[in-house]
Amino acid sequence: MATIDVFNHNVPAESDFGYSQAIKSGDLIHVSGQLSLDEAGEFLSAGDFTAQLEQTYVNMDKVLNHYGVTRNQVISQTLYVVNLRQHATATAEGNLAYFGDHRPASTVLGVTELTFPGQVIEISFVLDTKLPA
Repeated sequence: MATIDVFNHNVPAESDFGYSQAIKSGDLIHVSGQLSLDEAGEFLSAGDFTAQLEQTYVNMDKVLNHYGVTRNQVISQTLYVVNLRQHATATAEGNLAYFGDHRPASTVLGVTELTFPGQVIEISFVLDTKLPA
């Protein structure tokens, strides 16, 4: 029988919308869309793609740290980007900087809007804890 481990940032949106940031079931960890939120759950850097991407990666790392896993164990990701053509180069550069030589499966979707006014990036991902760290 698989055990389930749930992780939250303990921000209001988790209870307001009824979700967890991540859930580990067996060897897989499924992570909800991470975005530019601070410790209090306040949205940061409206309209600033680079600043939002940096904070999103900070929040992704919080999930990884909780489970004691690394970026090398990310097997897939989905990026949601407002104005994708405008942000395509910055998206690619950020992804390469974050993952280095690791290459998870990746889907990038251009969307018209996200949850918060001025939000331009959100990233969800899946990890396999059996992969080498």
